[in-house]
Amino acid sequence: MIPLSVPNLSGNELAYVNQALVDGWVSTGGPSITRFEDEFACYSGVEYVTACQSGTAALHLALAESGIGAGDLVAAPVLTFIASVNPIRYVGAEPVFMDCDDSLCIDPAKFGFYLGSECEMRDDGFCYDRSLDRPVKAVIAAHIFGNTVDMERMAPLCKKYNIIIIEDAAEAVGTFFSTGAYAGKMAGTIGDYGAFSFNGNKIITTGGGGMITSPDFRRVQRMKHLSTQAKTDEVFYTHDEIGYNYRMTNVQAAIGLAQLEQLEVFVDIKRANYSLYREHGVELLPFRDGCRPNYWFYSYVCQADKQYRDGLIRHLFNRGIQTRPPWALCHEQPMYVNCKAFNIERAHYYHARIINLPCSTNLSADDISRVAEEIHAYG
Repeated sequence: MIPLSVPNLSGNELAYVNQALVDGWVSTGGPSITRFEDEFACYSGVEYVTACQSGTAALHLALAESGIGAGDLVAAPVLTFIASVNPIRYVGAEPVFMDCDDSLCIDPAKFGFYLGSECEMRDDGFCYDRSLDRPVKAVIAAHIFGNTVDMERMAPLCKKYNIIIIEDAAEAVGTFFSTGAYAGKMAGTIGDYGAFSFNGNKIITTGGGGMITSPDFRRVQRMKHLSTQAKTDEVFYTHDEIGYNYRMTNVQAAIGLAQLEQLEVFVDIKRANYSLYREHGVELLPFRDGCRPNYWFYSYVCQADKQYRDGLIRHLFNRGIQTRPPWALCHEQPMYVNCKAFNIERAHYYHARIINLPCSTNLSADDISRVAEEIHAYG
């Protein structure tokens, strides 16, 4: 079986984990955590980060720290993994679902039309959805499959309407903007908060883990505080608010250090494999102009309908090739069917046609040739 996306642990992972074990640092304290935070901050070009248990935890911490809660609305992409949306409910808020553009990321133009046509600014300084009579306090700007949200349009829009930007960069570690106002800035470092994931299928992994960043030192310190059960006294176990057990472990961080050393190598491999698929006549979805993507996932867009797409997935599986469609659209999940979804169109089109192809960094040229041959053989 050619798998969809598996980790590449060919570097110093074993050596660094062994050192953590020898030193006895296996839990949520230890030098590897601090070092991983420092090196990730340096790579990403930011000052303030804190490591946590997952990308989901990072989003939850951002929403909790920002004060989002009951009665608030959070704009969210309809085409994304459910983990981008569930933390909205963790804090008692409600999502309003937004359509994607051709990058698969949230469409700033349609989001702007929603704000201008369905919402109004009120005396308290917030933008209210008139039909729901609730304020839109934040947006989850998820960078899908290593692509980027059009932040040059998103950021001014959110400033105009006083909306917090929480960048979900779970799939975009290593992606950065190459042109425009944010040239050189990494995905996840432009908004008020940035959330990253190191799950086992991401471009770099700690097994399970995440990172949260913000340009505001106090915000990051409070999120670290929340992630460690909001403890104010290490000896007498006093706490000043409801906290969470969200801190990354030292063993996870040790793996992360070795993975981070290889990140740019992984990006180069993924770029080369992406090009090789295209050389074999597999027309993959392009990435947005003006960014250096990390090429995390390769999306093949079928020209026929969902029935053809699903048949091709079965055909490839029967030939020993693992593929996946994109996630079920969030506004159609049973937990969210009663939430507002604004003019969803493109997401339906792409959801019915996309197949994500094998994209691991240990793919061989023969593997890619075999996948391409089976796609063409299906017709």
